[in-house]
Amino acid sequence: MRYINELKEGESVIGHYLCKSRQSLKSRAGKTYLSLKLQDKTGMVDAKVWDMTNDIKTFEENEYIKIDATVVTYQNDIQLNVKRIRRSMEGEYDPADYIPCTEKNIEEMYQKLMSYIKTIENPYIKKLLEAIFYKHPIVSKQFKTHSAAKSVHHSYMGGLLEHTLSVTEICDFAAPRYKYVNRDILIASAMLHDVGKLIELSEFPENDYTDDGQLLGHLMIGSELIKDTASDIEGFPKTLESLLKHCMISHHGEYEYGSPKLPKTIEAFILHCADNLDAKTKVFEEMIDNNSNQGNWAGYHKMLQRNIRKSEY
Repeated sequence: MRYINELKEGESVIGHYLCKSRQSLKSRAGKTYLSLKLQDKTGMVDAKVWDMTNDIKTFEENEYIKIDATVVTYQNDIQLNVKRIRRSMEGEYDPADYIPCTEKNIEEMYQKLMSYIKTIENPYIKKLLEAIFYKHPIVSKQFKTHSAAKSVHHSYMGGLLEHTLSVTEICDFAAPRYKYVNRDILIASAMLHDVGKLIELSEFPENDYTDDGQLLGHLMIGSELIKDTASDIEGFPKTLESLLKHCMISHHGEYEYGSPKLPKTIEAFILHCADNLDAKTKVFEEMIDNNSNQGNWAGYHKMLQRNIRKSEY
């Protein structure tokens, strides 16, 4: 099998890939073509079907397909011009080759994240974290292996755990360095800030937005989870619940990025900065990892709106 990160311009490739998206579009000349996104465990690549011949058999999104294509470069990115497609047959592929996974040890990361619960002094917050991470039917089973995003950052198995641990560690580092920070609120909010993604995104191989993901989003889903769990803990302070929910719904930091509220507490602001730091730094890392360009420049990143340079000299 030729993995996506091994493809070079000018090569011909015949192989099996997971079709993550399929769009039927029209060119400026009015000709119908297909725009696809294909995935394996090393990444994702754009593919185009310019000629809709009999060699393009019926297939759908989230199906494994066999393609015959040529590798080209478009706007500094690798792209596939596909000549033939058919559905892959059972036994022709190994699903493990198509699920990207963290390079880090999942069990070690999980144990390290869970160890933070023992450091929480507030009994209500500790009970809340234990109820969500140890007893919730979805969180307790899926948190280790879920992705943190569909495509932007940490979009692989174990990505949610890796991102959450990084954000929690950054918040733990920041907590004693500033006055007025309630460490328990900050650490709990860091651990919970993306827990709603377990419901926002489906499991692999789909890793796509669910109905609740589209209609509510993980900020609202996470806030509701805090509310529902706190209601089952006798005597849980209402103000504490509101402070935790505020961190949840404001951690994107800006209205334009989906936060219904701006961070208005010091814990919410630190959480936003930690989340933004880890997410965008990971984008840099993944851009450099996937770089196929010669020289020090990895190329232009649309989301970051800048060219990315490797720190080599």
